[in-house]
Amino acid sequence: MEQVILDTNFLMIPFQFKVDIFQELERIMETPYEVCILDKTIDELDNIIDKQKGKHRDMAKMAKKLVENKNICILKTDKLKNVDQILLEKAEKNSFITATQDIELKQRLKQKKIKIIVLRQKKYLKIEAGGK
Repeated sequence: MEQVILDTNFLMIPFQFKVDIFQELERIMETPYEVCILDKTIDELDNIIDKQKGKHRDMAKMAKKLVENKNICILKTDKLKNVDQILLEKAEKNSFITATQDIELKQRLKQKKIKIIVLRQKKYLKIEAGGK
């Protein structure tokens, strides 16, 4: 079973662009899969809720509820490393598919020939790059 790790910004897509990422994952994934996030993603969402106002704060609150409602697995990580570094390491070691909108992270993953899932035309998801 493949694992798809959602980056923090990816959890905001349903609220930012009105795209059902779970329905889209069903559409594009050809093999059985499990949706996961990093424990630090919860920390990032909490940080947004605590420090930002308006729509970003509201989206972060809804994203946390989404994690709970969809029973997304939470992977424990080294709290001293940053999220992007952990995502790169996990994807390299375990052949995870990383779902992100972060431009820099996407480039680093593509360089390492790691599969990524991205939002296209603000309406649908697409798998890019070669996997291992």
